[in-house]
Amino acid sequence: VRALETLKSWFPAPPLGVLVGTHPSALSEESMTISPAVDVVARGEYDWTLCDLAERPGLLPDIPGISFRRNGCIVHNPDRPFSEDLDELPFVSSVYKKHLDINNYFYAHCRNPVISFFAGRGCPNRCFYCVYPQVMFGRRYRHRSVKHVVDELDYIRREFPEVREVLIDDDNFTADQEFVGEICDEIVRRGLVLPWTCEARVDLRYEIMAKMKRAGCRLLVAGFESGDQDVLDSINKGATLAQAEEFARNAKRAGLRVHGCFMVGNRGENQETLQRTLAFALRLPLDTAQFFPLMVYPGTEAYCWAEKNGYIRADNFRQWLTEEGMHNCVLQTEHLTARELVDFCDDARRRFYLRPRYLVYKTLDVLRNPGEIRRTVKAGSTLIRHLFREHR
Repeated sequence: VRALETLKSWFPAPPLGVLVGTHPSALSEESMTISPAVDVVARGEYDWTLCDLAERPGLLPDIPGISFRRNGCIVHNPDRPFSEDLDELPFVSSVYKKHLDINNYFYAHCRNPVISFFAGRGCPNRCFYCVYPQVMFGRRYRHRSVKHVVDELDYIRREFPEVREVLIDDDNFTADQEFVGEICDEIVRRGLVLPWTCEARVDLRYEIMAKMKRAGCRLLVAGFESGDQDVLDSINKGATLAQAEEFARNAKRAGLRVHGCFMVGNRGENQETLQRTLAFALRLPLDTAQFFPLMVYPGTEAYCWAEKNGYIRADNFRQWLTEEGMHNCVLQTEHLTARELVDFCDDARRRFYLRPRYLVYKTLDVLRNPGEIRRTVKAGSTLIRHLFREHR
């Protein structure tokens, strides 16, 4: 909001101040009261809403999907329907080309420079913590056409010769496995050589993994979340530990790397389930892993659960971030304090990355795959500084 106030101060006749994203979508009334600079909240999927606001700023009552002020009151127009033809949207990579320096962005598990884009929106699964399906894009997976996705990959190959990887950043790119297979077939048919990474669920079939590998996929980012089945069931994950183990084995068999995501502090979590999660992570054949406390975002079932039980220990949303702009754990359950959750994640990272078996694996990996050296060195140096800082 401070950035919005500054921008508006540059104009003698300030344009509309519009907020977008998950937080204003979930808390539109509250967001409208943060500052007089906020004239409009564009809720949910806002692509065409912003176009309408740019073209018809004086016709706010006629624009769906917005909240705005009228005669001192906040008005909430009806929701805008989800976009059904995502091919109508321009390549986001063409926006990067015009406005951004992609070298300013870094993903530790990707080979940088990297470009990310979405092949689709929404997710059919019911995980109680995931903010985008619940607040922005809905629980139905809508995707671009195969041609449109592969055309963008080809555009990136031509226009960004420095790019070493593409991140397909859908919440669940593998929600429609036949669609993934068709994209892979088209990449192979065109002879398109460009490494890519994507988000995946642990129900991904081996035959699709094999196709993905042939089409240039390098790594799968998978949400394992917990090593305790009761915790997985309590958060509506819709997956089993047996599926997760088979997924990791199949990925290794297909020649795909796996970045495992683990999240602690969910319903039913205690010291025993934390240790089961760590043991599970250490047992899986993962290339990299991350451990984070649950972030209960407004608009999610997780937020309602935490708020109802008095588990959120913060007076305002500014406290959800550190002074450096990093996530700050504000969750404290009946079994675990925020400090215990953070300490577990710090210890789990050390246990995962500093074990001799992993260090040997990574040494051999970079010797066998020289293309991994730069990414591993950069990510490793950042990780080591982080681990050292945590250990002080």
